Amino acid sequence: MADHFDCFSVLFGRGELYIGGEPFPLGQCATDILNLDSAVLTELDRRVGGLIPAAKNLFGEKTDSAARSAQERLNAVWDLIFDLPVYRDLELDKWSAYNLFPLLLADQEKLAAALDEHSEAHQMFRRLMDGLEYFPESLRNFRGQVMGMLELYFDPIKRRGADAYAMAYAQYFSDMRAAGAILPDMNDFEQSFPVQVKFVPIMKHPAGSGKVILAEQAEFTYLSHFLYTDFYRGLTAGNAPRRCHNCGRYFLLTEGYNTCYCNNIAPGETERTCRKVGAHRKEAKERASATPAQKEYTKVYNRLKMRKQRGKISVDEWNEAVGKAQDLKEQSERGELSDEELRRQLEAL
Repeated sequence: MADHFDCFSVLFGRGELYIGGEPFPLGQCATDILNLDSAVLTELDRRVGGLIPAAKNLFGEKTDSAARSAQERLNAVWDLIFDLPVYRDLELDKWSAYNLFPLLLADQEKLAAALDEHSEAHQMFRRLMDGLEYFPESLRNFRGQVMGMLELYFDPIKRRGADAYAMAYAQYFSDMRAAGAILPDMNDFEQSFPVQVKFVPIMKHPAGSGKVILAEQAEFTYLSHFLYTDFYRGLTAGNAPRRCHNCGRYFLLTEGYNTCYCNNIAPGETERTCRKVGAHRKEAKERASATPAQKEYTKVYNRLKMRKQRGKISVDEWNEAVGKAQDLKEQSERGELSDEELRRQLEAL
């Protein structure tokens, strides 16, 4: 087995990436990890904690029962990891992963090499165990950093798109650099990750379209490095995760599309999505907090809109009437018109 169990490659195409031949919008994998239940990482910590002593016991006893015990604990770890976003779409040699220790015990030459602290085989094994032990924490670090960045720097922006995301990230980057001048642990803040790249031609999805594109095949040695890359590449393409203001889960805003509600079934609903439920709730909230002038304006706006749809007024007449209604509303809000005078003039439109 490779020394880094989370060493894998993906293909980056035009505004999307391919994992196991399946296309994903840039930023989708990062979004899926943001939605991961934190209890999964806690359970992964627990299972890895049970694996480490079992693996050490195997190297001490070198028996079939010790190999089976260690493999059972390792398989419990694989069960969680291989079901994670990204991993469940990768084409992996799962059979070897689920039989690692018995295979090692059956090959005395490989077992002897793994036991030799000065051998490369032993160092590979140590890197595998260390990687598993740090794996949950690496995902927590990614989630914590990106969630904080999105909440403080991205959610408040009014317009969405690559340019707006670049400005938001520039502010975040500047603030992190400034904090690094004060806090030693954050000194020289940067977002750089080692990756091996080669360029290959692939058939564009869906299969059979006959269209070939030039893709970038990138190999990562840590899942977290890929997630940061997917997140930042998504930003450059105008895609960004956003927390739904109704259910609280993250969803991917693509190509600068701007909404604060996801399109999943809303909590407590059987058919209506958060987008539909949230829009109704927002409208009801705005109606409840509307001023008398805003309420009168809304009534005349709807009346004029209906007349335009029925062909009783032209588009130019509609635009002129709505413009006058807006002016009257603003005059009323400045105290220049009484509620009664506003109502009278709006009814004349």
